[in-house]
Amino acid sequence: MSGDLLSEKINSENLRKAIRKSISNQKRKTVTVLSSLLAVQDSFHYIPDEAIEEVSVHCKVTINDVWSVASFYTNFRFTPPGEKTLDVCWGPSCHINGAQKLINQAHDELNIEGEGESDDNKVTLRYSTCLGACAQSPVFAIDHKMYGKLNKKKVENIVQKLKK
Repeated sequence: MSGDLLSEKINSENLRKAIRKSISNQKRKTVTVLSSLLAVQDSFHYIPDEAIEEVSVHCKVTINDVWSVASFYTNFRFTPPGEKTLDVCWGPSCHINGAQKLINQAHDELNIEGEGESDDNKVTLRYSTCLGACAQSPVFAIDHKMYGKLNKKKVENIVQKLKK
C-alpha cells in the first residue's frame, strides 16, 4: 500500500471514529436516523460520506434509508463549509430596502456565484428567506451574528472582515 493510500485510510478511520462518537453521544432518549444525522452535522458542520454508512450501521437500517432522510432535508450539507458562514437575507423587507444590490456586491467581492464557498474556502455564502430582523433590513449575518441597516460601505467592511 502506498504512503498516500495508507495516510488516506488512517484519516478515514479517524473520521469514522469521530462520527461514531458523535452518534453514540446523543443525549436524546430515542436515537433515530434523523437525530444521528443532526448529531453528525452538529459536530462536523456537514455530513461526510462515511457518516451515511456509520448511521446505517448504528441505526440498523440500510444506506438507502439513511440517504432518503438525509436528502429530504435541505439543511443538510454534504460538502465541508467555509471557515465562516455569511447568510444574506433576501426576504421581503430586505428586498424592498435594496438587499439585491448588496448581495450582488458580496458575490463580486467574495468571487462567489450564487450560494457556495469562496475559492480559499474561508466563506460559505447562503441565501436566507428571512433572518428575523426586518426592522434592521437589509440584513446579513456572519456565523449568526446580525449586521443590519446595511449599505455598500458596511458590506465592504463585512467582506474585508471575512477575508482576514
